[in-house]
Amino acid sequence: MLLSIHRARSGGPAPLCGVLLALLASPTAAQEAVTLDELSVAGAGGDPNRAAPTGLNLRTPDRTASRLGLTPLETPASLDIVSGETARLRGQDTIAEAVTQDATGITTIAAPGNGNGAFTSRGFAGPNSIQQLYDGTRFYVGANTVTFPFDTWNVERIEVLRGPSSVLYGDGAIGGVINVVPKKPVFVPINAARAVVGTDGVARLAFDSGGGIGQAEFGDTFAYRLNVSGNRADGWIRPEGDFRNLAVSAALLFRPSADLAFTLSHDLGYQEPARYWGTPLVEGRIPDLIRFNNYNVRDAKITWADNWTQLKTEWSPSADITIRNTAYRLTSRRHWLDVEQYSYNRGTGLVDRGDYLEIYHSQEQVGDRLDATFRGSLFGLPNQFVAGFDVNHIDFRHTNNFYFDQTTSVPLVGYDPGLFPQNGRARPAYATQTSQASVFAEDRLILSDKLSFLTGVRLDVPTLNREDLQTGSRFEKTYRALGYRFGLVYNPTPDSALYAQYSFATDPVNSLITLNQSLAGFKLATGDQVEIGAKGLAFDGAVEWTIAGYRIVKDNLISAIPGQPTLSTQVGSQSSQGFELALGWRFAPGWRLDGNLALLHAQYDRFDQTVNGATVSYAGNQPIDVPERVANLWLTWDVYRDWTARVGLQNVGQVYSDFGNTARRPAYNLVNVVLDHQVTAESRLSVRVYNLFDKVYAISGNAVNGVGTNWLLGRPRSVEVAYTVTW
Repeated sequence: MLLSIHRARSGGPAPLCGVLLALLASPTAAQEAVTLDELSVAGAGGDPNRAAPTGLNLRTPDRTASRLGLTPLETPASLDIVSGETARLRGQDTIAEAVTQDATGITTIAAPGNGNGAFTSRGFAGPNSIQQLYDGTRFYVGANTVTFPFDTWNVERIEVLRGPSSVLYGDGAIGGVINVVPKKPVFVPINAARAVVGTDGVARLAFDSGGGIGQAEFGDTFAYRLNVSGNRADGWIRPEGDFRNLAVSAALLFRPSADLAFTLSHDLGYQEPARYWGTPLVEGRIPDLIRFNNYNVRDAKITWADNWTQLKTEWSPSADITIRNTAYRLTSRRHWLDVEQYSYNRGTGLVDRGDYLEIYHSQEQVGDRLDATFRGSLFGLPNQFVAGFDVNHIDFRHTNNFYFDQTTSVPLVGYDPGLFPQNGRARPAYATQTSQASVFAEDRLILSDKLSFLTGVRLDVPTLNREDLQTGSRFEKTYRALGYRFGLVYNPTPDSALYAQYSFATDPVNSLITLNQSLAGFKLATGDQVEIGAKGLAFDGAVEWTIAGYRIVKDNLISAIPGQPTLSTQVGSQSSQGFELALGWRFAPGWRLDGNLALLHAQYDRFDQTVNGATVSYAGNQPIDVPERVANLWLTWDVYRDWTARVGLQNVGQVYSDFGNTARRPAYNLVNVVLDHQVTAESRLSVRVYNLFDKVYAISGNAVNGVGTNWLLGRPRSVEVAYTVTW
C-alpha cells in the first residue's frame, strides 16, 4: 500500500529441511543457554537485557529482528532499540514522537482516519507496509487504521526493524516493523508517578507500580506490574481541538519454577483525539489568519477503544530447549462522525467542505502463537534453530454512510461550524471473517568464532470471507504469502560487525481483512531487498555506530487514487535505495551526542494511469508521502550538578501529496528543548519546550487533480512542566 491517507478507511526459501532432526540428533549445548526469555520475564535484581536509556543498545538482545534473541551485533539487519526511559526523558509522550525522533529514517503521516498510527520507512508508507506490533503480537490492520498503542508511559522499549520483515511477521512489512514492548512484572519493588501541566490546557497524570506478591510466603513466584496514564488538553485548534485519552497496562507473573513462567496481561486504550482533519491551503500556503482554525462540524466525534488480553507461557525443559506460547484476544471499537475534506474555493473565497462521514469499526482477533528454540550443533558446528506456527481468526464489521453525499461552504473566518445532518447517519455496510495460519522457522549456524550464517522462512495462508450487509452478496479469497531471508554476519572483534543480507517479502492487497471484491483479483505485492552494513562500539563504549546501504524493489503495488479514496490501482513497481547512519557519542565528560541520518532515492519504476482518457506515466516520480531525507540529532549536556539540558533537532525532507509530484509539502526543521532538575534523589522537575521556533509544518496532506487542498498541521510552540517521583 503506497498511500494511506485518512479517507482510505473503506476498506525460494532458505534450505532448512532436516535442520530440526539434526539438532535433535546432536543436542550438545554450543552456546550459553538462556533458560527463560529475559525480555518477557524480569527476575530479581537488575535485568542484563534491559534496554539502556542512552546509546544504540548494540549489545542488547531483541526479539524483533530475530526470534532467536540475538543482539544487533549478531543480526544481519538494521535495528533501532529505543528505551522507553529515553522517550520519557526527551518529553516524547506518544509512540509516534518516540519512533520518528529517535529511530532512523522513520516519519509519521498520522491522521485521524488511520488512527494517528501510520508511518513511512525506506520509501514505503502506511500501515500495510510498516507493520506494527505490541509485545510481539500483530493486530491485523482493518481499513488502514491502527489505534493502539499510543502512550509511552508503559513502554520498556521500542524496537524498529527497517526493511522487508515478512520472514518474521508475515505480509505487510516491506518497509519495516515497529514493535512496542511494555514494562514487565518485576520482583524488586518499583513505584513512580508523574504529573504534567502545559499550554493549551495540557494535563497529564501517570502511575507505575510493580513488585513481588507475598514474597515471604511464596518467594520469587508471583510478581505484578501496573501502569496507568491519562492525558487531556483543550488543544491548539479551535473548535473541536481538545483531546483526552487513557492507557492502562496490567500484568501478573506466576513463576512456579526457574524454568517455567506464565504471564497474564491486559492492556486498555481509550482515546478521544482532536477532531481535526487539516487546514485548507490558500494559494498554496497556510495564512496566519487561519492557522488555528478547525472547519469540522460542532458535534464531531471520534472515539477509539482497544483491549488486548494475552497469556504467555515460557518453558525451558532443558538448557538446550525453550518453548514459548502466546494466546491472545484483541478487540477494537472505533467511531468517527466528521466533515473530513476542506478546500479553499478561489472563485467564492469560501472553504468548501465535503465527506460528511460517519463510520464504525468493530474488530475482534483471537489467536495463538507457538515457537520452540533448540540449541545444539549441526554438522559439528554450533547452531540455533527456532520453528513455530501462528493461527488466528479476525471478525470485522464496518458500518458507514458512504451512500450520503453533501457539501457545504463556510467563510475562512467568522464561520458557524454547523451540525452533522441527522439524515446522513451510518448503517451496516459489510462484515468479514478472516482465518489465518502461518508456519515459520529461523536458523543461525556459527561457521567460525567470527562468522555466522542466518536463514529464515515464513508462509502465511489467510482466507477472507466478506458479506455485503446491504445486498447479501458474498465472496471468498485465499492468499499465500511467502517471506524468506539469508544473511551473513562477520564479527572481526566482539564489539564490531559486518553483515550482508537478502530478503523477500509480501505486502497485502490493501488492508487484507477489509478487502473489497473489486480488489480481490489483484496480486499480492512482493518485494526484495539487498542490504550491507556495519556496526560497532569503540573507546570502551563511548562511541556506538551503525551504517547501512540497501536497495528494495517492490512489484504489484496497490495504491489509493488521490481524490478518489474508494478506488485503488495496481501501480506496477517502485524502488528505493538509500544510506543510513546512526551514532551515539559521549565526547566529553557531561556531554553526549545521539543522531541518525537517512538518505534515499525512491521512485515509481512503472506506473501508468488513465487521466481524462489519456495514459499518464508517473515513472521516475517520488512516491506519495515519502521524504528522501530524514535526520535526528539530540545533544545532552549535564549543565551543573543535578541539572541536565537536552536539545533535539529533527529534519524531514519535502514530500508530495500526489502521484505527479505537483502538490508539494515543504521540508521542515523542528527544535525541542528539555531542561531537567534532579530536585532530590527520588524526584525530578522537567521543563519541555516543543517546536521552539514555532514552525508551521504539515504531517500529512491531500490533493485533488494535482493541487494540494489541505494540510494536517503539526503542533505549534508549546510548553509543559513535569514532576516525576519514585519511591
